[in-house]
Amino acid sequence: MSEADLFSQSEIQHEMLMQLEAIIFASDAPVSLARLKEAFQDQYSKSELRQLIQQLMVLQHGRSIELVETAQGFRFQVRAKYRQMISQTWPERPTRLSPSLLEILAVVAYHQPVTRADIEQIRGVSNNSQILRTLFDWNWIKESGFRELPGRPALLVTTPQFLNAFGLTSVGQLPPLQDAKEAFMALDAQAPRS
Repeated sequence: MSEADLFSQSEIQHEMLMQLEAIIFASDAPVSLARLKEAFQDQYSKSELRQLIQQLMVLQHGRSIELVETAQGFRFQVRAKYRQMISQTWPERPTRLSPSLLEILAVVAYHQPVTRADIEQIRGVSNNSQILRTLFDWNWIKESGFRELPGRPALLVTTPQFLNAFGLTSVGQLPPLQDAKEAFMALDAQAPRS
């Protein structure tokens, strides 16, 4: 292979990385491998795209933004060490999660699938329907089937949007259950604000 051919291949790969970066950067939500494959008209396999993403992640090393994988796909975000400066520069009233909301969310996340009655039994208090409505509105929980009991109560589970909001790729990355409320408060403090 001649030097001109190597240079040409290098240019093609660089252009591919720039296109990949542009697609992920321009998206308002994480971009899945399937969506990237579709964007490149199936020219590349998922494993080839994953290799290119790894190269793009390396290119972000030492920069203020990073390319991360979430449950829904890949996204750019400000590195954790710069979040404080960003929040001071553009003060946003971050959504503070109430202790009740955190408890309900923890019960669903750690014990899913659960019914509303399961949540009440674990918490020892009645559920506030507005908190459950908020979790549904944010798309952090959803119904996923029914328990075979009288009344067929709906089973609640977390969603990929929940994982995405807390920067997780799976529920397996949740902190140990010893103090779920404290763990969720810590996760809330670390969650990127969009």
